[in-house]
Amino acid sequence: MRVVTGISVLVLGAGGIGHAVVTSLETGIDRIDPFKDMKNRPPAGHGMNLLLVGTDGRDRITAEEKRKYRLGGAPCNCTDTVMLVHLSADKERASVVSLPRDSYAEIPEHKDRNSGETHAAHPLKLNAAYAEGGPGLTVRTVEQMTGIKIDHYLEVDFTSFMKTVDTLGGVRICMARPMKDSYTGIDLAAGTHELNGGQALQYVRSRHVDGASDLGRMERQQKFLASLIKQVTSNGVLLNPVRFRDVASTMLRSVRADKGFGTEQMLELGEAMRGFSPASSEFTSVPLGNVAFPVKGIGSTVKWDEPKSKKLFRALRDDRPLAPDRSGQSKSVQVEVAPQRIRVQVYNGTPKDGLGKTVDDGLHATGFDTTRTPLNGEPSDLKRTLITYDPRWDRSAKSLAGALPGAELRAVNGQGQVLKVTAGADFEKVRTVRGKETSRGEFGTVTGDQVACP
Repeated sequence: MRVVTGISVLVLGAGGIGHAVVTSLETGIDRIDPFKDMKNRPPAGHGMNLLLVGTDGRDRITAEEKRKYRLGGAPCNCTDTVMLVHLSADKERASVVSLPRDSYAEIPEHKDRNSGETHAAHPLKLNAAYAEGGPGLTVRTVEQMTGIKIDHYLEVDFTSFMKTVDTLGGVRICMARPMKDSYTGIDLAAGTHELNGGQALQYVRSRHVDGASDLGRMERQQKFLASLIKQVTSNGVLLNPVRFRDVASTMLRSVRADKGFGTEQMLELGEAMRGFSPASSEFTSVPLGNVAFPVKGIGSTVKWDEPKSKKLFRALRDDRPLAPDRSGQSKSVQVEVAPQRIRVQVYNGTPKDGLGKTVDDGLHATGFDTTRTPLNGEPSDLKRTLITYDPRWDRSAKSLAGALPGAELRAVNGQGQVLKVTAGADFEKVRTVRGKETSRGEFGTVTGDQVACP
């Protein structure tokens, strides 16, 4: 979750800002060497791979903020979030894969960062690798689990996350239902909200909102990250040297990165990503098998689906997109309710033979659940196409109207769930529409523009 700030390093390293500005910002990064003495690493693939981790560090958060945002207790000195980010070789796509913190992992042989004692390889939860061996062991463990060679490492904490969001002026989140979690203290009504840094931290930390626990939390983190990318790329931050410096300097004060991620890398990435947008990013989580795999001495862990996860990481190594091809959707209109969820009865309101079938065929082709038996309607000389609907299904009616531009909408109490379309003389064609619930494809992937606020 705090790793959102790490992503910002990439997005905010924008070309055109200037070498001197970026160089001055680089001095604020705490440098580490997570690749020291690493051997037998996976072969390099195409593109660039970054391991982004969020720790639960909170040393620089005030007592008032800790109380307000429920940040009490001692940190576990472990990773709260782990994300693998792949930047395509052409720098036009970023693929973000969430790795559950409770993933079952085989920790390689290593020296304990605290005692100096050498530990043999042993099973552990993924987030505990950091506590035992720091960034180096975390990188080694992820490389061993994924077969992906990590090129760069970025690490952020609570403080960096909160202050970056505040410096951006907040981030917009849209919710279809209320969200309340007594553990983090978040309590938001359904609708659109501008979250400040503390509220944003509550949002991405919450795991007691529904039965999905950490898995639901990962989806919210991805949604928040997409919204943050949209905020950064649409409000002029990248092209405004003053705002860029303010945001980046705030963020970098608590970022740790490997020694190889410096000025030149930031400028190179920024120059290539000047046209970056939410649609350029894609999000998924590693495919899971057993989400309650018991391990003696460790407790319940999350086991990956081995065949599916191998296929996912092979796609990353081959620099292939994870999201479904959406080229066929470029001319379609997005509607709130997917057409597949809308039942429609078509009527012919004109003397023209076959018009009802034409309308039914067109609506069915774009996904609507039509009856496939159009009927003759009353009146029989209708000038303007009419959609009647029960007020309880008004969202469905508006989505249906998206496929029939110019149609009249008329509410009819008690009509029920089936919407009625009476084709009028003005009908020309059915417009292709698609719902927000677009398929996540083979790897369960969505793009940033699908999950960010419109």
